[in-house]
Amino acid sequence: MTVSRILAVKGRAVITVQPEQTIQDVAHILSSKGIGAAVVSSGAGDVLGIISERDIVHAVAEKGSAALAETVQHHMTERVITAQEKTTLESLMQTMTSGRFRHVPVVEGGCLCGLVSIGDVVKLRLEEFEAEQRALKEYIATA
Repeated sequence: MTVSRILAVKGRAVITVQPEQTIQDVAHILSSKGIGAAVVSSGAGDVLGIISERDIVHAVAEKGSAALAETVQHHMTERVITAQEKTTLESLMQTMTSGRFRHVPVVEGGCLCGLVSIGDVVKLRLEEFEAEQRALKEYIATA
């Protein structure tokens, strides 16, 4: 199973923000969309960074409410690990676990084409396990 399967199920829409937006703007976007991260982009499909709930918490812990008026570029994670559509779920899970992050942008040909969360991966893996379990029960029942 690959990342392309996740994107086929959940879609390819990605919420992006620009580096000059404020942390407060991003907090509002994340809250209103019910998501945990946004990709930072110049708008041309590039990935400049990622800003997550965790980044916002760190900013507020460090600078208090004054952090909310600061820009995304000061608090985003710049070194972003990305995946491709052909990346296997096993590889993606390993990367997310070892890097301790919950969101991975999907990039093909230098352009952002999706975002995968750990929740997306878990959901698909559970569906795989349930399908395997049903198949085994059917096999045992007919054997």
